[in-house]
Amino acid sequence: MKKLLVIALALVTIQVSAQEKREGRQRKADFSPEEIAQLQTKQMTLDLDLTDEQQEKIGAINLENAIARKAKMEARKKSDEKPSKEEMLKMKNERLDAQIETKRKMKSILNEEQYAKWEKTQGKRSHMQRKGKKEMRDGEPKDDE
Repeated sequence: MKKLLVIALALVTIQVSAQEKREGRQRKADFSPEEIAQLQTKQMTLDLDLTDEQQEKIGAINLENAIARKAKMEARKKSDEKPSKEEMLKMKNERLDAQIETKRKMKSILNEEQYAKWEKTQGKRSHMQRKGKKEMRDGEPKDDE
């Protein structure tokens, strides 16, 4: 009887934590592209000590990127089938092209010190995203990376 109770308690705990994670993702998706761009710009202002002129230019870039991401996400949600290999390749190429273009724009706006700091944070962010995706695939967190 005790074993059954422990197993039931463990299952309920797992279910509750899974629901909390899903709810967190849903709340994040509720922001408009304008709000996302504004938050990103403010965070970058804090991290990089941007001038007012830099804030305006970077805000425009962030807004453009947020609108594009939101549109792609909506299109992906509408499609029920998985993309083909060719479509995946096309999407990855488009994403990389957009990253290259954003990097060029940032380099023209930021000074050398700010740009180096921005690149460093971009590297950390992409590493964390890859690590998070790997954890989701494997089903358990990896501490050895």
